[in-house]
Amino acid sequence: MEQKLTWIEQLELMTLLFLHGMALAAWFVPMGTVLQASGLGSWTPYAFGASAIAALLSPLFFGAMADRSVPPIRVLRWVCFGSGVLSLFTAYALGQGASGWNVWMMIQSQALLSVPTNSLSGSIVLARVANSHGQFGAIRAMGTAGWMAGCWIVSGLHLDASPGTFLLSGVLWFVVAAYTLLLPAGVIPMGGAKRLTLRQRFGLDALSLLKVHDHRVIFATAALVAIPFSAFYPYTPSHMKDLGMERTSAWMSIGQVVEVGIMFTIGGFMVDWRLKFVILFGLFSGLLRYLFYAMDSQVPLLLGVALHGMAFTFTYISTQIYLARRIAPEWRTRAQALLSLLVGGVGNLTGYLVTGAWLHWCTENSTVNWQPYWLGLDLLVLVVLIYFAISYQGERQDSKPESSGKLS
Repeated sequence: MEQKLTWIEQLELMTLLFLHGMALAAWFVPMGTVLQASGLGSWTPYAFGASAIAALLSPLFFGAMADRSVPPIRVLRWVCFGSGVLSLFTAYALGQGASGWNVWMMIQSQALLSVPTNSLSGSIVLARVANSHGQFGAIRAMGTAGWMAGCWIVSGLHLDASPGTFLLSGVLWFVVAAYTLLLPAGVIPMGGAKRLTLRQRFGLDALSLLKVHDHRVIFATAALVAIPFSAFYPYTPSHMKDLGMERTSAWMSIGQVVEVGIMFTIGGFMVDWRLKFVILFGLFSGLLRYLFYAMDSQVPLLLGVALHGMAFTFTYISTQIYLARRIAPEWRTRAQALLSLLVGGVGNLTGYLVTGAWLHWCTENSTVNWQPYWLGLDLLVLVVLIYFAISYQGERQDSKPESSGKLS
């Protein structure tokens, strides 16, 4: 039976997520401005799309390893070390003036290793918390705090448009890999020694989760809303620059400031509100965010960035908590990996293509007409919100876990 974590155990997990968040932010947030400054701005959609392609290929495989073959913390150590090496190679390639194709290959290779770290770290935390909706939010908040710190360091060192930010990210990935040596390895679930089919080895048996109606609605909602949400990181900094704003990485962290505050209180929301209303609130926050963006001025834009924290937490973190409460323990790592595949892979890849094409459509004489751009994406958010409101059934009391823990 799971025991409630001591403060030392909570600190271990908080530190892991904090360091992980820093490494991710130093790589992902300034990527668009770095490519633009290096004369590779046309490669921006493909660079962000690399993470989506990686999400289609790698998380389920690593999730299956973590569930059945190797302790998750060991898998995380390997992929963090590899991510660090490839981050350094990417910085070197940019510094040497490599072609867009070569730089993209480095970015894609790095993404194949770094993308699964989200589901792996989430599974490591969820495997050790006894009360997921009470403890997970506060622990997960440190990942967001780490993301904020990474953004501030990048802007503080004037690396927003410099390949040096990838050097910083590489060092941080090495720090995360080294830190995992201090954490307990954990155990492999029962059945890990059984002979596995190829389908099981790549985690594709996790697709059977979609047979359950509410599981299917949850996964579909998360994947569909990722399409309009995917425009946030590639194009918000560009909108900021068009409005005369600098230090874009630091400004982008405003959303995480809000997110941290919500992380510490989400347990109360999950107890007092039905899960359906929590997710609907997240979707409505995303809808309101792009309405502020469409006003095309600095203050509303920053208000919209702040709403990102609410949209992300109430939509995606609530979804992770749902999986922890409604999915049997031996399936949880693969369920988180399936979420990463559908959101980070299918949803984001479709989103980068759609939002990139829509941006081109809204651009005239090299000037983006931001108002119709964000309003168009808001219509997609509204459609997803209506779909979820109509389709999700839920338990009578969403705050209580299922007693059986079995898929139905």
